[in-house]
Amino acid sequence: MFERYTDSIRNLVDRSLNFLGVPYRFGGTSPLTGFDCSGFVGKVFADALGFGMPRTAAEMSQMGEQVKFAELKPGDLVFFNTMRRAFSHVGIYLGNYQFVHAPSTGGVVRVEDMRLDYWAARYDGARRVLPNGQSRQPQSN
Repeated sequence: MFERYTDSIRNLVDRSLNFLGVPYRFGGTSPLTGFDCSGFVGKVFADALGFGMPRTAAEMSQMGEQVKFAELKPGDLVFFNTMRRAFSHVGIYLGNYQFVHAPSTGGVVRVEDMRLDYWAARYDGARRVLPNGQSRQPQSN
């Protein structure tokens, strides 16, 4: 079961990177017309793992289990306060302090470093949402 979890996360990360360069569009949920941050995350999770996500970053912040910064793993959701309210922005953690997201008007889906001053000052936390929708890591038998 652990191998399936690893393969699912690999698929999630790979799928997220397939959308690099797609333009930002407020309310967007499609690579054809553009993504906003939560539309991007929702599309990646639906395509890679086959399950739906809530529509907003704030709603996504209630899924899965909380993860400490030092324990981040690829596929975790990372949240930021970019609009003067908690959990107003979401991206997908890739590892090595990198995350992929749909940033803002005029931007495109891209990878950024969470250690940059802008992101570090706005970091709100992370959640781990597993491929089968559970909120804890699968146990091997």
